[in-house]
Amino acid sequence: MVTLDKIRNDMQKLLQDDKSLRYVNVRADSVEDALADAAVQLNSKVSFLEYEVLEKGYEGFWGLAKKPWYLRIYENPVAVAKKRKKKKTEDIIIDDHLEEAPKIVDKDGMFYIRYFASQINLKVVLPQGKGAHVDAKEILSHLKRQEIVAIEEDLIRQYVKTGTDGKYEPIGQYNHNPAADATIVVDVSNDEMHAMITVSSPAVGGAEANADQIVRMLSIQGVVIGIDEQKISDFVDNPVYGVPYVVADAIDPVDGRDAYIAYNFETDRSKLRISEAANGQVDFKELNLIQNVVEGQPLAVKMPPERGKAGKTVYGKYLEAKNGKDIHMPLGENVVVDTDGRTILAATNGQVLLKGDKIFVEPVMEVNGVNIKTGNIQFLGTVIVKGNVEDGFNVKASGNIEVSGTVGNCLLEAEGDIIVTLGILGRNEGFVHSKKSIWAKFIQNAKIEAEEYVVVSDSIVNSNVTANKKIIVQGKRAAIIGGHLFATEEIHAKNIGTRGGGTETVLEVGYDPRAKRRLNSLLEKNESFKRELDDIELNIQTLENTKKVRRQLPHDKEESLIKFIARKAEIQSELETMSKEIEQIQIHLRELKVIGKISASGMIYSGVKVYVRDAYDEFPTDIKSVTVYYKDGFVYKGKYEPLAIEDTKRVPDGYSTN
Repeated sequence: MVTLDKIRNDMQKLLQDDKSLRYVNVRADSVEDALADAAVQLNSKVSFLEYEVLEKGYEGFWGLAKKPWYLRIYENPVAVAKKRKKKKTEDIIIDDHLEEAPKIVDKDGMFYIRYFASQINLKVVLPQGKGAHVDAKEILSHLKRQEIVAIEEDLIRQYVKTGTDGKYEPIGQYNHNPAADATIVVDVSNDEMHAMITVSSPAVGGAEANADQIVRMLSIQGVVIGIDEQKISDFVDNPVYGVPYVVADAIDPVDGRDAYIAYNFETDRSKLRISEAANGQVDFKELNLIQNVVEGQPLAVKMPPERGKAGKTVYGKYLEAKNGKDIHMPLGENVVVDTDGRTILAATNGQVLLKGDKIFVEPVMEVNGVNIKTGNIQFLGTVIVKGNVEDGFNVKASGNIEVSGTVGNCLLEAEGDIIVTLGILGRNEGFVHSKKSIWAKFIQNAKIEAEEYVVVSDSIVNSNVTANKKIIVQGKRAAIIGGHLFATEEIHAKNIGTRGGGTETVLEVGYDPRAKRRLNSLLEKNESFKRELDDIELNIQTLENTKKVRRQLPHDKEESLIKFIARKAEIQSELETMSKEIEQIQIHLRELKVIGKISASGMIYSGVKVYVRDAYDEFPTDIKSVTVYYKDGFVYKGKYEPLAIEDTKRVPDGYSTN
């Protein structure tokens, strides 16, 4: 229900909003020019302004009889409310960040006596903090001039207590001689950027210059912009006669900011720092010299140029401002621009670099070697090492890893192929893993895993090698000496084992090595859980029997019983899940269609142990030119079967046999 009180409150609120609105009256050739002028004077945006037409303009005919528009322009009340709310929020934020309350400065009260027209005027400023109040007697002592006609002492005493709120209030009269008044002269600098007043000292009986007079004189001289009321007030309080005094300053034009690029990566490589452990120790292998990015990752944003903000002279003339300069997008290779036209994105995985003034994403990283100078390398792309990967350093890549030299006791991991032109010297600790295939001249004392092929041209010595497809050793020496090798489809070499069987060589084919390892791990864990379950059941049985006899267990024993029962349920649940996975893996291994075979074009020496699917065999004597295969649950040794033609020509991705 709309009540009279509600209407009255709403009207009061509207009245307060209207009073808070600032407006200017502007004459201009067009409405647009008038709005632009008002935006400068009101320090607002054109979109926030509204206007009333006081006099309608006319463009004239061929430039004749042209009439300017005369508008009253003010800020939209909604915009004013938003600005007020924003300012209030900023004030709250500022207050929240203040660590200490501002100190209250002790300052004595002050008073000023001025003679305007025929009246004596008083301005009283109240003290701050513990400052002393103005003494009425001191004021009266300054009012003992012959020309004074009347003084209102009670009013003076009142103002001493309450102050005059920054204004001059009349407190008496004097015999005024207009011919002795102070004179005001207005001067404007040649560039129209400053307006000054020069005030002469009044003679006996003359009036002093007041703020209204100064503003009126400025207006008469055409000064309409930048009038500083505080400076005028300060002058009235403490006049300086015969000296030019600046009371108005032009609005300086503000040139627009040039466009620039905001980078989302470190452009100064010297600022890339060595990583530091939590204990403060520096790891010199982690130099953090590579800034990896992924496809679609924002690399930089172009910040558009800003329009300049025009100024005005004290006469109201426009002062042009320069608009910011635009720049080209710094696009190098493998980067694209997003749909917003400003954001630069990576078009591929790799490392982001700033070369000159352009942004590049390099999908291939080349280094002379991996050592203390480069540190460990982790790269979203292909890594090409022109030298060696030294002991203790790691290389991880989402593409290929290509090494022209040797690989020592290192960790190499790649989503693509790993190619080692010379060899891998693992020193019993090195580990090389590829999601595709691994190629090397030789492999020695290393652990090797490949999702597809392991291809070696010389020898595999005392290494643990796993390939989900084939292990192929082909070359003049092409030997497998010692170690444990797994391959789903085939292991092929010239010679396997050593003469006299001094080094144990174990070969396994015909199953999924990953599934087999997982099965072995599950079976081992299954046995461990069963042993723990037996112990828990024994403890539960003992505690329950004790509880039956005593009817109640001590508090700590009761808690142990609850924990044992909870752990039993947890283990039983895990055993059930584990049993299902074990069964699935066993079915997978039994149904594996790959028969698996081991072939040696030269010799398989005595002592070599082979597993073909579930069948095991050991070579008691040396056998020349043989292929070992599975049939009817047994291992058979048949005529040597050479490699398939496509395997003899197999090369890494991106390479050619030509």
